Amino acid sequence: MSDVLELMHGTPVLVCAPDGGVVGGEHDATDLIGDAFGHGATWVAVPVERFGDGFFDLRTRVAGDIVQKFANYRIGLAVLGDVAPRTAASKAFRDFVHEADQGRQLWFVPDLAALRARLAPPAAADGPVTS
Repeated sequence: MSDVLELMHGTPVLVCAPDGGVVGGEHDATDLIGDAFGHGATWVAVPVERFGDGFFDLRTRVAGDIVQKFANYRIGLAVLGDVAPRTAASKAFRDFVHEADQGRQLWFVPDLAALRARLAPPAAADGPVTS
């Protein structure tokens, strides 16, 4: 399987194949960002199994370096898959995931359906607007 561009509610997302190379540092992040630019994507969705162990150990600063690289290029990063075993093992990582999910740069989502839902425009208010 190869990486594909998918339009999600008007947002171009580069969906990375689960069998691609390990994302283990800034160089790998730069490669993904280059691929995103090549496809015209503003978000990159990477399966959790593609990240090296250092990404989940915040003491290594790997996650921070990768996320900063994406932020510098204004490309969103979605980590797809179950991170529950990692959040259960580390309060620091659990807090990191919680904070990330509050922002617009890095999201941890269980699957592509959840990413589509996050990228959906806000629902319109019910009923007519009166003043």
